[in-house]
Amino acid sequence: MKLLVIGGTGALGGHAAIHMAVQGHDVTVAGRNAPLASTPMAAMPFLQGDYVAGDFTPDRLAGFDWVIFAAGNDPRHVPQGGDFDAFLLKANHEAVPALFAACRDAGVSRAIQLGSFYPQAAPELLADNSYIRSRLAACEGARAQGRPGFDVISVNAPFMVGTVPGLPSAIFAPYMQWAEGHIPIEPYAPTGGTNFMSYRSLSQALEGALLRGKPGKAYLVGDETMSFRAYFQLFFDAAGRSVQVEERDAELPLLPDVAIPQGRGNWIDYAPNAVEVALLGYRRNDIAAAVREIADQFGQVRA
Repeated sequence: MKLLVIGGTGALGGHAAIHMAVQGHDVTVAGRNAPLASTPMAAMPFLQGDYVAGDFTPDRLAGFDWVIFAAGNDPRHVPQGGDFDAFLLKANHEAVPALFAACRDAGVSRAIQLGSFYPQAAPELLADNSYIRSRLAACEGARAQGRPGFDVISVNAPFMVGTVPGLPSAIFAPYMQWAEGHIPIEPYAPTGGTNFMSYRSLSQALEGALLRGKPGKAYLVGDETMSFRAYFQLFFDAAGRSVQVEERDAELPLLPDVAIPQGRGNWIDYAPNAVEVALLGYRRNDIAAAVREIADQFGQVRA
């Protein structure tokens, strides 16, 4: 199939693009900027565009059979000094449904909206969090564009863990520097925990959704629910250091409280539906392996 991955120059979209190319699909990546030359995506056709600006019009999307949308915006993308809620309204409430309507009008047959787990896994957070409300609006708005002949499916993912060859990471490179003792922060983690999933498992789930997903369905995917302490311990173990990460009721600079919407000390604890895991065909118990891959790519001892 001829597949367009919007957001395919970044981490999750890039991993999905690589995975789908390996499966034999004709993959084009799209984004605001061309893929880094150091990544496998650089060898793929590139379509420049910004979905928030409405660049992906039906004429530019014509000829693609499938689309994976992996370019959702979160608080990191709000322009400096910008109005947070106004940005989310445009980027998630409005631009995402408009993008899927353009896919429909272009003759795309199946499209996947990669979203966030919070609205499904922790709906109690919706009332007080405009970002999570915007992710729900994107999920519902995208699927509302579905029609006979145009299937839209949402895949809603938790905390993600993994790497793309040649792609820098502002999250995982510092984690490894910390674990190796190069960042002077004590080895502790905040209380609480959440569900984690590897890039590899997510790419498999996205492929399964394209091949077998039920039109109009929102799939809550995930892998392992872990405490933040157990999660960060994996990085220290991968660094080969005999250090035990402590659990503290304190903010960790590398995982600030703003990045824990359920609140420090609380959990988002669930197991993905076993029938849906089988349908989508993704692997489980992959977090430790993903952290080892992070250590291989970003660990200075291994560099």
